[in-house]
Amino acid sequence: MKTKDQILKEFSLFSVPAGGIGNWLTEETKSDVFERLGRIDEEPLSAVQLNQLLVLGHEAPTSDGFFRYYWLTVPERHPYRVQDLPGFLKEWTESEYIVSLEHLKWGLYRLYVDALLYFGNVRSGFRKLRNLSFDELNQFYNSKRFDTEAIVRRGPAIPHKSISKDDRYLISEMACKSYGDSPLEGGDLQTALLSAYKAHSAAGNPTPTIRKLLEQSVPAGMATRQTEFLFSADEVLDEQISSEDDLKSKYGGIAKKFTAARDAALANTRYYLSMLSDLDVYVATSMRNRQDFRNMADTCDKIFTESSLKKLNLRYFDPTLSAAGGHEDKGLIECLMVKCAKLLVYCAGAKESYGKDAEAAMALSLGKPVIFYCDEAQRSRFYRDVHPLSRLIEFETGIAVGAMVTDRIQDVSELICRLFENRMIYEMDQPKPGYLRLKEKLTGSVVRLQTNDPLLTETFWNHYHSDRDKQRRAKASVEV
Repeated sequence: MKTKDQILKEFSLFSVPAGGIGNWLTEETKSDVFERLGRIDEEPLSAVQLNQLLVLGHEAPTSDGFFRYYWLTVPERHPYRVQDLPGFLKEWTESEYIVSLEHLKWGLYRLYVDALLYFGNVRSGFRKLRNLSFDELNQFYNSKRFDTEAIVRRGPAIPHKSISKDDRYLISEMACKSYGDSPLEGGDLQTALLSAYKAHSAAGNPTPTIRKLLEQSVPAGMATRQTEFLFSADEVLDEQISSEDDLKSKYGGIAKKFTAARDAALANTRYYLSMLSDLDVYVATSMRNRQDFRNMADTCDKIFTESSLKKLNLRYFDPTLSAAGGHEDKGLIECLMVKCAKLLVYCAGAKESYGKDAEAAMALSLGKPVIFYCDEAQRSRFYRDVHPLSRLIEFETGIAVGAMVTDRIQDVSELICRLFENRMIYEMDQPKPGYLRLKEKLTGSVVRLQTNDPLLTETFWNHYHSDRDKQRRAKASVEV
């Protein structure tokens, strides 16, 4: 027979001194609760007796359906595989009672994980769930799943227009500004090059490279656009120029590539907009040079051609294949895609940008899963433990949400697959008394948390929904 001290030690993870179910088993709990739990191996615990123990521990009882759902079944339509939580034994689902302390812990573990995932804290989760019937619990959790079967049934989408990876940098906003609306007739880049060539020729250098023209002789009125022009002329920077006609010819060749790439990218954007209702993954990144575009294209290929993902026929936004009529339209389009996508993959680059940070923040604030892919372990630690965007609040519910962070591209594919197949694996810890963290097991990233600060907890939940509650009351009074 287990003693009170032994039981408290075994159940320390579930002791959360913030009221509610977290206070059920503490030093202050009556001894008869521990005495009954200590005999559980010899005398299995029924639903009725569990409710008695809950009441004796100053907690509310549960429905028969709640007892059955959390301790006696492995639901087929839960948002993750409950049998992957610590300690599961199949024989528990063949009983009508809780047959051991390990069995009791498994059900509590499930409850705590679900409460953190969908309610933000254990106390609120238990209050919302404890009176639901078995069918109501099944319906609630089924609504939280991705419909994997429907995703697979869709089949492939209309193929996008192909753009060579070497030419994808030409769809950027910088290239668009450089070549203008009529690139073959001459854009700002050609104007700058011709002016620079005339200056070089006059100075006795009739055969400069395009790089020298842009680095040394950009007209004063265009000096602030030097970086833009160098980016847009990357393919011909080391070409030597022998005459104005030669310059126009080399410019014309790259302008034709720009026109073809941009036309294809604009068509692709129309395709993306045509499938917003089915958009699965939005890829957020920032690309500042030609190699960034090549690398990002390779990254998307590696992630989404993984064999485990092929069968899902996922619709994903590849940022190296899309362009817009202007930066304002581009912002609207990308915000809309983040809103419609089911999850977001954030690809970190050498430098950060407001754009992709804002997209990641938007996705987290909408409660969507976010995967941060970083090239180095140090950056992975930075995002997981330091970067403020790795922890945000879902605006609608107030639930604290965190991103999953990895420096392994195969992890990105696996996480996407687990999410869409409803087989995520979670683990919980309590690094400080009463402070709960829910982690995604593959990367160890914290995806939910519950603070142990009682003042913060009470003020947060008292005030977070206050405006919404006022609106509901006002609406109800008008309807009456």
